[in-house]
Amino acid sequence: MTFAQLTIVFLILVLVSGVLGWRRVRIPQLADGIRPRSRAVYHGVYNALWCALPMLVVVLAWLAVEPGIIRPAVLAEFAANSATIEANNAFKYVEIRNIAEGVLPSESADESVLQAVGYYRVLQQQSSIALTILFVTAGLSGLYLGYKRLGHLFPAREKVEGFVRLFLFVSASIAILTTISIVLALAFETLRFFQHVPVMDFLLGTKWSPQVAIRADQVGSSGAFGAVPLFAGTLLIALIAMLIAVPVGLFSAIYLAEYAHPTARHILKPMLEILAGIPTVVYGFFAALTVAPMIVDLGHGFGLETSSESALAAGLVMGFMIIPFISSLSDDVINSVPYSLRDGSLAMGATKSETIRKVILPAALPGIAGAILLAVSRAIGETMIVVMAAGLAARLTANPLESVTTVTAQIVTILVGDQEFDSPKTLAAFALGLTLFFVTLTLNFIALHVVRKYREQYD
Repeated sequence: MTFAQLTIVFLILVLVSGVLGWRRVRIPQLADGIRPRSRAVYHGVYNALWCALPMLVVVLAWLAVEPGIIRPAVLAEFAANSATIEANNAFKYVEIRNIAEGVLPSESADESVLQAVGYYRVLQQQSSIALTILFVTAGLSGLYLGYKRLGHLFPAREKVEGFVRLFLFVSASIAILTTISIVLALAFETLRFFQHVPVMDFLLGTKWSPQVAIRADQVGSSGAFGAVPLFAGTLLIALIAMLIAVPVGLFSAIYLAEYAHPTARHILKPMLEILAGIPTVVYGFFAALTVAPMIVDLGHGFGLETSSESALAAGLVMGFMIIPFISSLSDDVINSVPYSLRDGSLAMGATKSETIRKVILPAALPGIAGAILLAVSRAIGETMIVVMAAGLAARLTANPLESVTTVTAQIVTILVGDQEFDSPKTLAAFALGLTLFFVTLTLNFIALHVVRKYREQYD
C-alpha cells in the first residue's frame, strides 16, 4: 500500500474503533441501576487510542528497519551481477533507487544496474505487503484488546486523561531535549575549534579572516579568527533597527489601542502586520536597490564618504521589518490591561495621555519588554538583509555609513560550498553560533530582571 492508502486504512480503523467503544456503554445505566463510571465518549477515545497506537508503532519501526534490510540486499544483488570496481560502491544504491522510482531514466543504465533495479522493486513490493499485513493486524489487535477491557465500571476517563498528560509531558520533554541537543552539538564542535584557535584570540581578536590555505606555502596559510568585528557589526545593525522599530512600533500600538476608531483599527492593524509576512529576501532587494543608493546620494550631498553597502541601510530596512513584532504584541498587551484601571485614573482627573503614561504602560510593561526582546532576537538573527545590504566585510567600526557584517552572515558564508569539516574555518561557524547563543541568553536574563523589577500586580 502507498502512504495515502495506509492513511485511509488508519483513519477507518480508528473511526470504527471509536464508534465501537462508544456503543459499548451508550446505554445510560445497567440493569441494576448503576450508572457508567465514565461517559461513552471517553470509552470511544480509549478504544481508538488502543487501535491507533499499535499501528503508529508498526509504521515507525518499519521506517527505521526497512532501509537497513533492503539496501544491503540490493547492493549485494548489484555486486553479484557486476564485474566492475563499482560493485562495492554504496553510492550506486542512490542511482538504483532513483531509477526504480522513476526519478532517473533507465535507458543509460547498464545491465547490472537494471537487474538491481528489478530486485529493488521486488523487495519494495514484498515490503509493502508485509507492512500492510502487520499494520492491519496491529490495528485490529489493539481494537480487540481495548474493546475487551471496556465496561460500565471501567475508568475510561482516567485512562484517557492519563494518556493526555503523558503526551503533554513527552512533548515538553522533546522541546527541552532538542534545546539541550543543539547546545551540546554546538559545544562539542566549539571545543574542537578551540583546539586549533585559542579562546582569547577568538573572543578578543579584532581581525576576522577565516580563509585558511590548503597548502602551508600558500598565501594566507594562517587565518585570523577574532570575533569582535562580527559582534560589533551585529550590535550596530541591531541598534539601528531597534532605534527605528521600538518607537514606531510602540507608538503605533498605543494609537491602535487607545486612540484609533474601531473601523480604522480593523483596517490599519492588518495592513501593518503585512510587513511581517514579506520574505526577508524582498527586504534585502529593497535595501540593496533602493535604500542603499538613497543613503549614498544623501551622504555625498553632505560631503560624507558613504559605502554602497552600509550598516545604516541594513539597519533601517531591518527596523521596518520588525515593527509588526513590537506593534502587534504591544497592542495585544495594552488591550489586556483591565478597563477598571483606565476608568479609575480618568475618574481621579487624569488626562488620557497621563493615564497612558502612568497607568497603562506600567501595567503592560512586562508584555512590552517581551515584545522588544523578541524584536531584538529577530534583528540579531537576521541574515539575508545583512548579506544583500551591509556586505561581508568584517570591519570594526561604529560608523553606520561603512560596510560591516554580522555573526549570522558569516556563519552562512563559512558553511556554503564544499568545505573540509575538520578545518578551523568550518568549525568557526559553531563557535560563532555558541557565542551568539550565550549573548541571546544574556539578553533574556536582562529582560527578565527588568520585568521583575518593574512588574506591578493589579487585582
